[in-house]
Amino acid sequence: MIRTRTLAVAVAAVALAAPAAAQTTVDIYDTATGTDRLGTVTFEDEPGGGVRFTPDLGDILPAGDHGFHAHVTPDCGNGGQAAGGHYDPGATGRHEGPEGNGHLGDLPRLASDAGRVVTSVVAPRLTMNDVYGRALVIHEGGDNYSDTPASLGGGGARLACGVVPAAAPGLPPTALVALMALLLTIGAYARRRQMSMAGQG
Repeated sequence: MIRTRTLAVAVAAVALAAPAAAQTTVDIYDTATGTDRLGTVTFEDEPGGGVRFTPDLGDILPAGDHGFHAHVTPDCGNGGQAAGGHYDPGATGRHEGPEGNGHLGDLPRLASDAGRVVTSVVAPRLTMNDVYGRALVIHEGGDNYSDTPASLGGGGARLACGVVPAAAPGLPPTALVALMALLLTIGAYARRRQMSMAGQG
């Protein structure tokens, strides 16, 4: 049996090196050009449940609220239209906002203060896996979390878009080093154990 104390130390090293919650940053681009980078949106697990989105977008949006959604297809082409519709795995066909029972991709509105968007929002029904492999879209207008009087919250044109990677990022280098140390410790003990048993034979 592997020595409990040695294994516990190695496992603790991995746990300390790994981040408390996965975090992914998405580059956001102007849909009119497809190449002008407007800033980023970072998303991560929210300790109380859901996913927190933190924008860092500077001087690009009119003051006020802007609709913000996770769209099905990870493609921002054709002025953002290639992203398809709102992520709706339950096929509800309803736009009811982040607290409702409609599209899972209905995210909280983003607030622009004199063009700058930096205030984070939390989508309580989402998990990180719901966001990977999607597109994040920011609309010209706000979002009333309803399909009336206008469908999909009435946000209008898709002003900005970012493609979310299909998988979570790998372990950071420090965690990989700690994991390697754990594997080497296990391997070294196994070799010593094998040699000891061979000597007894």
